[in-house]
Amino acid sequence: MIVAIDGPAGSGKSTIAQKAAAAVGFGYLDSGLLYRGISKAVLESAHDPEDTSAVIRIAAGCSFEMSGATLMMNGEPLTGIHTDRIDSWSSFHSRIIEVRKTVNKSVREIVGVRDFIVMGRDIGTVVFPDAAVKIFLDASIQARAARRYRQSREERSGLDPEQIRSSIEQRDSFDREKPYGKLEQAPDALYLDTSDLTIDKVCDRVVREILRVTSRR
Repeated sequence: MIVAIDGPAGSGKSTIAQKAAAAVGFGYLDSGLLYRGISKAVLESAHDPEDTSAVIRIAAGCSFEMSGATLMMNGEPLTGIHTDRIDSWSSFHSRIIEVRKTVNKSVREIVGVRDFIVMGRDIGTVVFPDAAVKIFLDASIQARAARRYRQSREERSGLDPEQIRSSIEQRDSFDREKPYGKLEQAPDALYLDTSDLTIDKVCDRVVREILRVTSRR
């Protein structure tokens, strides 16, 4: 059984997906980590990160698998990918159609026939259009910027609220204008606005939807 959770940056996808997966005993995968892994490989290579052909080749040479709850890339735990530089380049590289297709293939192989919650931007529309449960998490730009600001203070990134808001708005624009795999709500997805909801309330709603569908099987 596949549960697809999509939504823009800062909508709470990662936190909610992880908590819901733990609650129902499903595997959990953030498709964005694969893009970050590819960007890390590109930046560590001798190639120009704007060289599309080189990026496509590097992406094709990256292998991903799960070891327990750990995402592995080329046989090693995928680490060191949550940096501003990788964040910026992964957004750029994820717009390359061939890279998206490579990542989508890897995601499907990782999940296989197991029960999984998979989150991203186009999971319910492109990667798993037949997912049993589709959730689209959203929130106002003010709420999302505030969440990212709190996170940045914990990580001591030094970004101010206006920089974070601008970054999110730019990412939204990139995600919604991609020629392939753009951010959009699947017609049959449950829409949840998380702006004024606690994590527990959103998680409870997602879990109830999963159990509702599971009970019918």
